Amino acid sequence: MSTPTDALQRLRRVHEDAVLSALRSAGALSRAQLTERTGLSRTTLFAIVSDLMERGAVIETEAAPAEPRGRGRPATLVSLNPAAGLLLGLDLGRGRVRLAVANAAHQVVATASAGLPEGTGPLEQAEAAVRLVREVAAERGVGLGALEAVGLGLVGVVDEHVPAVTLTGPGAATGRTTPASPASGEPGPGAARVPARYLPLVLRVAEEFGVRVAVDNNARLAALAEATWGVARPVRDMVYVRWSVGVGGGFLSGGRLLRGAHGAGGELGHVSLDPAGPPCHCGGRGCLEGRIGGQRLLDACAARGVPLANLDALVTAAQDRVPAVCAVVAEAAADLGRVLAGTVTQLDPALVVVGGELAALGSLVLDPIRDAISGQALPRSPRQIEVTQADLGVNASAMGAIALLLHEEPSIPAHLRPAIP
Repeated sequence: MSTPTDALQRLRRVHEDAVLSALRSAGALSRAQLTERTGLSRTTLFAIVSDLMERGAVIETEAAPAEPRGRGRPATLVSLNPAAGLLLGLDLGRGRVRLAVANAAHQVVATASAGLPEGTGPLEQAEAAVRLVREVAAERGVGLGALEAVGLGLVGVVDEHVPAVTLTGPGAATGRTTPASPASGEPGPGAARVPARYLPLVLRVAEEFGVRVAVDNNARLAALAEATWGVARPVRDMVYVRWSVGVGGGFLSGGRLLRGAHGAGGELGHVSLDPAGPPCHCGGRGCLEGRIGGQRLLDACAARGVPLANLDALVTAAQDRVPAVCAVVAEAAADLGRVLAGTVTQLDPALVVVGGELAALGSLVLDPIRDAISGQALPRSPRQIEVTQADLGVNASAMGAIALLLHEEPSIPAHLRPAIP
């Protein structure tokens, strides 16, 4: 039978979770900001923070002043304790695996990448990811004994009707089907939804490190990273597109990442621009990705007499203002702008963020997108929608995999939390 003491302990746990969740999502905050974000009274907030500090879950740091301060105590910020644990983010993209390592205070302490041969299968991807993590840990003195969780960014749709990964104990993992919640479309507690073809990969990573593994689409994770650390941090409604070998995206509404009922939220690359066009690997025809994806751009440049080895070479040629290459990119950016104009009309974001290798071309890419949005997305509306280049570069999805972990569960170690009967 529950007692009044039990009820108070549970209420305190709820309050602690609110504070920790705010710090995971936003990083270091003042006590006043924490009070505003959590809705707790000043007295309750101060008591919760003091207790968390005593247990080593959070620390207090002096804020860097925006301008010279007068007399009085310097402003202080509360953040998660960097020593509370490590988080790994892995982006398993097309042709490359990227790694980011962060502590619980949102500080990225290491990044790295390794190439993947064309046609690499899921198990080979897993082995490459494990090797990269081990190499970085050895070279940079990263102690994996403090590892708490791994986030994985994967290519493709994440469907709730596929096996999920659940750890059953240290170093153990099993595959099972976890039914989704009818209301949210999200899996049961502790489970990560993964495409069936990736299940061996996720199981291998879980078994190697013996910690929780969280999974999402890598373009959506890049959007989450920009909202956590990058250019989209000040806004709560954002459309993100990653233009690279493929084309993907992610949407934030009211500060929440939109996954959709079937895990396909943000699949901008598979909007059809021509139903009678060439077939796409998604099963559709005339998809945006088939018109502006990396290989299509290379083919278009070659047809205009400028053969290029890869996407990096294309970006360099466009930066050097090679006319044929600039024309190919500008035409493709106009196609992307048409799709984004429709997306903006429906979602009404404050900001459109363009990431991926092509975003490095700045106005050559951004101006056609701006023109399409201003001319096609409710052009008589007085609203202002900014279009800007992403901040985080090629590591965005790996960092977003860490952001996924920070947003999902408290980063405070279990042994520091109060026991609840």
